[in-house]
Order: sequence, then C-alpha cells, then structure tokens
Amino acid sequence: MSFFLPYQIRWIQDNSRIKIMEKSRQIGLSWAAAYRTLRNATCQPYSNHWICSRDAKQAQLFLEDCKRFAHILNLPVKQKLLSKKPENRSTLTLNNKSQLTILSSNINAQAGKRGSRILDEFALHASPEELYNIAYPGITWGGQLEIISTHRGAHNFFNQLIEEVRNGHNPKNISLHRVTLTDALEQGFLAKLKSKLPADDPRQAMDEGDYYNFIKNSCATEKSFLQEYMCQPYDDDNAFLSYELLESCFYENTEENPVLGPCFMGVDLARTQDLSAFVVLEKLNGIYFLKIIKCLKNARFDEQELLFKQLFSQYRCQKVCIDRTGIGGQFFERAQTFFGTYCVEGISFTAKTKEQMAYNLKASFERKTIRIPRDEHLIQDLLSIRLNEQQQFQANHNALGHADRFWALALALHADRQSSVAPFAAEFFNINRPSLYEN
Repeated sequence: MSFFLPYQIRWIQDNSRIKIMEKSRQIGLSWAAAYRTLRNATCQPYSNHWICSRDAKQAQLFLEDCKRFAHILNLPVKQKLLSKKPENRSTLTLNNKSQLTILSSNINAQAGKRGSRILDEFALHASPEELYNIAYPGITWGGQLEIISTHRGAHNFFNQLIEEVRNGHNPKNISLHRVTLTDALEQGFLAKLKSKLPADDPRQAMDEGDYYNFIKNSCATEKSFLQEYMCQPYDDDNAFLSYELLESCFYENTEENPVLGPCFMGVDLARTQDLSAFVVLEKLNGIYFLKIIKCLKNARFDEQELLFKQLFSQYRCQKVCIDRTGIGGQFFERAQTFFGTYCVEGISFTAKTKEQMAYNLKASFERKTIRIPRDEHLIQDLLSIRLNEQQQFQANHNALGHADRFWALALALHADRQSSVAPFAAEFFNINRPSLYEN
C-alpha cells in the first residue's frame, strides 16, 4: 500500500504560489499537508512556515503531525513554547534553521511575518476574507499560501474564492483541488482507514458503498452531508440563523469549568419521535454561556424527570422554563410541585410565544450576549429553523430530532426575564411583515 493516496500526492507535489483544497472531512489531507510543510522546510534552509487553524488546539495537532514525520525521517527538531498562554504559538526548529510556527487564529497575528502560510480549516475562521487579506502579503518575498477547508455556507469567502477560480477566469491564479468522500473512497481511503482501526471495529467489514451509506446516514441532514463530505456548500439564505452568526458566538466549553454565575434551564419535551432536550445557561457579566446540553430519545418520563432533577440540583438553577404543550403538561406540573411555582414556569408553544422566544434568541446572537460550544448537532438544529411563506417557524424532522435543541436553548434564555427583547426591538423585527397573531 502506498504511503500516500493519489489526492494527497497531488497536493504534496503542487508547488503553486496559491492553492486551495475543498475537501471532505477526515480524509487525511491535513496529515499530508503537514508532511509537505516539513519537506519544504527541510529543502529550504532558513525558511519560515506559519501554521494557522481555527483554534490553537487544531494548529497544535498539525504541528504534532509535522513532528511525527520528522521522527519518521530521522530529522532532529527542537520544539520551543513561545508563550504559556494556549492561544499563543510554539515553534519547531530544524537543523537548517528553518522554522514551523503556530500562529494564533487572531487575524492580526499574520501581520508582519514573511514566509509560507498554511491556513487550515479556513472557512471556519471568524473572518476568512480578512484572514486572506492579511496573510497574502506575507508571501511577497517567497513562499506559498495553502488554504485547506471543508465548506461553511455558500456565502463564505472560502466558497467565493472557489467560485472565482471556476467561473471568474481565475484572476488570482489559484490552483484548485477538490476531494469529496466519493473521490477519497475511489482512491483507496477505506483500505488506509482500516489499517489504522482495531480489528473489532465494525467498519472493518464494510466495503466502499457500505462506508458511504454509513457516513451519510450518520449526518444530521442530507444538506449537512453534502456540505461536510461532498463539497457542496449549504445555502442558508432561508435559515432563521446563519452559520456566520453562530460562529461569532462559539466558545470552548469544558465540564471542568466551575459554576460561577446564576443558571437557567430550558426543557423541550418529547416521548417517541423527537428528542427531549435539556439546556442550562450560565450568566456571567451579562453573557449567557451554554453550560450543558443533554438529549434523550424514546426515554420514559421517569428517566426524563430524573435527569431534570439532577441538572436542576447540579447547576442550582434559579429558573426553568418547560414546554408545557401537549405531553409536557404533566411533566411541568410535577416539576412545579417539586421545585416550586417561582422556580418552574410552563410555556405553551403558540405562534406568539415561539416568535418572541425565537427573535429573543436571534437578538442575543446578534448582540454577542450568548456563547455556545462548537457542537455539530446543536449547530444543525439552530440552522434548521426556517420561516415559511406564512412567516411561521418550521423545521424538518430527521434522525436527530425536530429543532429540539433550538427551542430548549430559547426556553433557557427566556427563563431569565432580563434577557427579553425590549418592545422597540420586537417592533423592529416585525417591520414589513404581518403579525403572526393579529385577530
């Protein structure tokens, strides 16, 4: 078996000044790019190679791959931590004085540095266009600009660059690479993957068709599969929330973080078809942090009640809002009996209450007063909400529910009355569209 697959070899051997890879997730491209970076550093004494990814942890993984290749090739390297702060950089130095250095995901870290750039997970950066604008001048005196990413929406600057290559006569002279899951499977990816998996992994028994269906069926929606694995960017023009809006509010959540502020919980209940979603928000200095999200499917009500009590007690929730519509009525009454009428409030889902909570949540994202983890299932739920022609909120059912996390998050935010949208803001949202609840 060849050490590299054909699509990896093409990327390694492409010495274009600017090149872009639109790719399926988890096909080993960053690994191949790490080898290319080390190889170039070895062949070019005193050269600089700057590595930037969506966050410091991801960039550090890239640098670790470079170190592994150095050990495989028996190349002595020295690693130096340039700052104890995790968001700052560390560097590998070769004997020929070439350096491979992690850069912060902050776009300003690119300024004033000469040498090759590797922009990994490019579309996931807070502002890909600004990142490109600052990174590009760094190769004026030599080096390459390498951009690697899966898609994040049709209007992302990453996709704009690709469309410019395909349909705009390629004014920047960019070399474009594209590898879908199908491309990777056709070029031997599954055999390579199996060689790294344990003998008892169920994927060992799959052929390429089985693995393709396994990945497709595991995705939240058909659209997410096409974007994440088939290089077809998701057009979210009709989405109530955009990916760019959510991305601006991501934060790194760890369960080890102590609870320091008041907590509020939202509960969206289901019994069979959909999910029961439990969301806890912690409020710190006017910002709501999503502390934990738990989902249950086909769970008995006593199991759901047990989880609810555990979360309520663990996070010492000041207020809870529960969807009391339909089957939620009895659950709400029991919760109110147990924790009190002040701490537990039932919300009947009507066109009016859903509109108020949805726009309140959207306003919080726009004001950057809410922070959420980079959780793919949560993100897909938040992006799934649409306004139909009657201006009513809707979302398709799928294997992961029916936007249950969206409504649980909206309920948690609603639990703190101080977060409510002021009347003038609600009025602004309703401009140029009929009310949902006029008589």
